[in-house]
Amino acid sequence: METITLTPANTIPDSLSDTITLERKVVRRIPEWLTIKVPRAKDIGGVENLMRGERLVTVCEEARCPNLGECWSKGTATFMVMGDTCTRSCRFCAVKTGKGLPLDPDEPRRLADAAKALNLKHVVVTSVNRDELLDGGAAHFAAVIESLRAALPDSTIEVLTPDFRGRRFAIEIVCRARPHVFNHNTETVPRLYRTVRPQAKYARSIDFLRTVKEIEPTIYTKSGIMLGLGETEDEVIAVLNDWKDAGVDAVTMGQYLKPGKGYLDVVEYLHPSRFDRYAEIAREIGFLSVASGPFVRSSYNAADFGEKFLRGNGAVTNRPTTPGLRRLELPLAVV
Repeated sequence: METITLTPANTIPDSLSDTITLERKVVRRIPEWLTIKVPRAKDIGGVENLMRGERLVTVCEEARCPNLGECWSKGTATFMVMGDTCTRSCRFCAVKTGKGLPLDPDEPRRLADAAKALNLKHVVVTSVNRDELLDGGAAHFAAVIESLRAALPDSTIEVLTPDFRGRRFAIEIVCRARPHVFNHNTETVPRLYRTVRPQAKYARSIDFLRTVKEIEPTIYTKSGIMLGLGETEDEVIAVLNDWKDAGVDAVTMGQYLKPGKGYLDVVEYLHPSRFDRYAEIAREIGFLSVASGPFVRSSYNAADFGEKFLRGNGAVTNRPTTPGLRRLELPLAVV
């Protein structure tokens, strides 16, 4: 709801008080640059059938990603492990909240079989939060990485993990499994954390990314942010600088789109030129890879990064960065 305050200068009748507050429903039209072509069912059916046959979950479906059709029509998908129920209740996310089922020890094998059937050169694996587990599911991620490496020895592996409540030993478990890319999303600016993701901490996420580099400097790190939730340009630039100080290599910036009723409203639809500006600033700061646009998501076209930086000439000339000065202070472990 939008609140409008009218004063006597607005020619309110004398019988009314000096000020009056009216409410009206704000209807924001989705701009033309946020239209997307829906692929034909037959173009995505192969991936869908494979996922259902292996009893696997994709974040493409659970998070209602706008790029599902494009990616699936190319035979790619981002696997989501440890179930479809999250222990957290972030107000931007369409994944359901509740208590998850016990982990399936056969899931790593089934996921690797599906990735092999799709002949993936770059595999992206994410998960829900499983805060009831001591390691947050880190050992399960490690098992998935090991299964993928055995099934697809020439493929590159990217993981997008929760914060494991900041527990260093859990981060170490995943690092020791040696994914090529370790992604952990920051999601929004510090000021909005309490509203957007109340069970997370901004400083913890930045420290998480730094810790990956401290444990295993050869792993590329990655993080992403949603725009359009009310953040300012200065706040976005501050996040970019925090990422750089934590040694982050690749960044993604995309438009927040409300997934349904009951979620956070979109405050602003950023014009593509704004995303181009943020991309230019990020490149000036010095990130190896920058993806910025209305439909950009954490794993959107992730295979391009693998091709450029993990294989071919880029793998030789562009090495992972190292952390800079520590700017944020927060005990990493949160019990």
